[in-house]
This record gives sequence, structure tokens and C-alpha cells, in this order.
Amino acid sequence: MELLDTAFLITSFVTLFVIVDPVGLTPVFVSLTLGASNYERKKIAFRATMVAAVILFIFCLFGESVLEFVGISMPAFQIAGGILLFITALDMLFNKRSKRQKNQSGEGERKDDVSVFPLATPLLAGPGAITSVILIASTVPGWVGFAHAITAMLAVIILAYIMFLTGPLFEKVLRETGINVVTRILGMILAALSVQFVLDGLISFYLNFVD
Repeated sequence: MELLDTAFLITSFVTLFVIVDPVGLTPVFVSLTLGASNYERKKIAFRATMVAAVILFIFCLFGESVLEFVGISMPAFQIAGGILLFITALDMLFNKRSKRQKNQSGEGERKDDVSVFPLATPLLAGPGAITSVILIASTVPGWVGFAHAITAMLAVIILAYIMFLTGPLFEKVLRETGINVVTRILGMILAALSVQFVLDGLISFYLNFVD
């Protein structure tokens, strides 16, 4: 088997990209950092993405061990994760997510330090992203699955950082309507991926039961 499966890596990236949703988070970042200088915005963006990366890395590395410790099988977690991702997809399709993100951001009111909360968590490294990295890492046994999860996660986090830096320009180009359209398209993709997670979990459960 090659070092990294390109098809699986692309699927992993798409899954995390849709869950983290850098496109939808960019306007939230802009509203959270209103009045900040470009230098301050860069610091906030860097700190937020670094903290989110560390959180996801820890769960990617130890998440499955924690599940085994509490007696949860991976098929059960795959099914539960798929359901969670599907709920997230519904939120995105019906525009509930953006409303919740605005509430978490304090309706655009700037705070002293928004890099850790709410940017790093729960907006970047939320339950959906944590579930996804654990599922990706456990899909392929050993360090190969871990490498896929880390590579996809770092790519999405770096992309989120770039999006944050270009936030004001991006917001002017797409405007609210464009962002809503993109978010809904990503929601449709996520819905399909979440169903696939559930199907994979059911298949794994069936195979384990037969064995």
C-alpha cells in the first residue's frame, strides 16, 4: 500500500473542510476582530488556528484509545459520528449554523481575546471536526490512518488561516448571499458524506457480528 491513498486523502480533506467550513467562518472572524489592526488580526488568526490544530491533533492521536477505555466500539462511534455530521449538514442547508455562529461570536461584539474561544473552539475544533479526525484516523489501521487524518487536518487549518487573513476582501467579493450559497452547497456534500459514515459503521458492525 502506498504511503498515502490519494482518493481517501481527498475524501478526508473534503470532510474536514465541510465540517470546519473556513468559508462560513471568515465573516465571523471579520466581525469578531472589528476595529483590530492588520497585525492584531494576523496574531488572532495564527493563535486560533494553532490552538485548533493542537486540539484536533490530540484527539486524532488518543481519541480511539479513549473510546476503547470507555467501552465504545468504532462502528458505534462511526454511526453516531455520521448522525452528528448529518445534523450539522441540515444546519448548514437551512442556514441555522450561521445564526448560531453569530450568537457564539457575541453578535459581532469584539472581546479582548477571541482566538481561543470562540474561534479555536468550538468554531474551528468543534464536535464535528473532532469526530471526523477520529473516524479518519481509525478507518485505516496503524500510522497510515493517522497520517491521513493529520495531513487533511493541517491542510484545512492552513486554509482557514489563509481565509482569515483575506477575510475583508473575501466578504466584499461574495457578500452575504454568496456565502449562503456556498455554505448550502457544502451542506449537501456533508450530508452525503455523513450517510457514508453511517453505512460504513453498519457494514463494520455486521462484519464484526458475523466474525
